[in-house]
Amino acid sequence: MDLTNNKIPVAILVRVSTNRQETDRQISDLTDYAARKGYNVVEICRETISGRAEESDRHGLARAKELATSGAVKKVLVHEISRLARKSSIVHKFVETLEECGVSLYWHAQGFETLLEDGKRNPSASIMLAILAETARSEIETLVERIKSGLAEAKRQGRALGRPKGSRVQPAAFLERHRDIVRQLRAGQSIRNCAKITGKGNSTVQRVKLALAA
Repeated sequence: MDLTNNKIPVAILVRVSTNRQETDRQISDLTDYAARKGYNVVEICRETISGRAEESDRHGLARAKELATSGAVKKVLVHEISRLARKSSIVHKFVETLEECGVSLYWHAQGFETLLEDGKRNPSASIMLAILAETARSEIETLVERIKSGLAEAKRQGRALGRPKGSRVQPAAFLERHRDIVRQLRAGQSIRNCAKITGKGNSTVQRVKLALAA
């Protein structure tokens, strides 16, 4: 465990759903908070993956859990609960694992921590966590239903859906978008290791590999 200058060691966990989104604001807000509190940021765990992804595909989440279980950190910082996941089961399982290790989860949006200074569970945070985890799940369900409804209405009106006929994402553009995966594949990494290193799904890595072979 890194106890440089007796600072509390923490990990920062950030997630975005697509490559077009940026983690800069999440990282900036959380590193500023850590600096104000005098924490030592051991590692920043980054992910570019949907919040609805299965736990087995959540490499950033797994890394944060690994740091907690190994004793390398005493706190995990996230910007908001939806950055953990949009599946409440994954959120609660992750927090339970942290608590078993005596590691507190802090989420910046509401300024809550799951553990009190004496290491006991914060009852107020537990209630807020349950509410926010369920809200994150229902938000994405509502969005999916709106998209389905919009597509159904467009189809009813006879409007063309999707890309113009005959168009597709060009391989060069696709590979440029996933340069990090390309580098890892060319370095000889397996699909699974590549996904873990880049924080992207196995299916995305497989598509990049096929594009490279084309």
